[in-house]
Amino acid sequence: MNTLGKLLMQRLALGLLSLFAVSVVIFLAVGMLPGDIAQAMLGQSATPETVAAFRAQLGLDLSPVQRFVQWAWRLLHGDLGVSLANQRPIVELVGARLGNTFSLALLAALFSVPTALLLGMLAALYRNSWFDRLLNTGALSAVSFPEFFVAYILILVFAVKLEWLPGISSLAPGASLGEVLQVSLLPVATLSLVVIAQMMRMTRASLINLLASPYIEMARLKGVSPARIIFRHALPNALAPIVNVVALNLAYLVVGVVVVEVVFVYPGLGQLLVDSVAKRDIPVVQACSLIFAGTYILLNTGADVLSIASNPRLMHPKG
Repeated sequence: MNTLGKLLMQRLALGLLSLFAVSVVIFLAVGMLPGDIAQAMLGQSATPETVAAFRAQLGLDLSPVQRFVQWAWRLLHGDLGVSLANQRPIVELVGARLGNTFSLALLAALFSVPTALLLGMLAALYRNSWFDRLLNTGALSAVSFPEFFVAYILILVFAVKLEWLPGISSLAPGASLGEVLQVSLLPVATLSLVVIAQMMRMTRASLINLLASPYIEMARLKGVSPARIIFRHALPNALAPIVNVVALNLAYLVVGVVVVEVVFVYPGLGQLLVDSVAKRDIPVVQACSLIFAGTYILLNTGADVLSIASNPRLMHPKG
């Protein structure tokens, strides 16, 4: 097996181990949520005997170890279980929301990644100019503000004051592409601001670090234009850190939608997670958390592999 194949197998094994550790943490953390789903579903007037019988029916009377083994065994067979709140298969609940969440993350990625790379290259090309200072100030400001604050500011400006866009991103069944884009614009903008700032700063830093290399100085002495130096000579050698930060921010786009979906009442997986926590619907909370964790670990593992594969020095380390 070649070096890249061994590396891929090692990272996949490490990712599976991380996913198992995360599943244990998720199970323990969800089990510590206050409240009792059986009592909440039956109401305060239910007798202790009725509550106990209902807990036994739901399997809540088993020990945590037994419940974890049963949950893990079902997961290995592709069974996420049944929602305690409405007795529907969790696959149906998740399937209806997962596409919306990934669509929102995809739209944000399609906008933020090219924008961040372009701004990062321009900032490196015109470093220490007023344009570079303006971009850095805007990036620091975007990173400093929490997502919910940015979301509420965008709602105040574009939904309340200007009335250009809806403040609530509710999707009607059978909505057209134009309607989907309209209700998704503010959530996408909220997600993109922080992501663009981080990727732009990493791109700028990576390129500026390479611009001090001897081969770049030689290209300058030969009369190569600054733009050609950035795009042709520096950028290919800066791909490793840039690819890594892009993949990590893509993972953030998927996992970070929870706050944005709650603020805009977007019908995605994050909104389902929050609603399930409020209802103490433990299996749904576990399933949503595991999906977010698995997605993050997968993209993080992919970022690790891509960053090493794009760097020959890491692909063939010295013994």
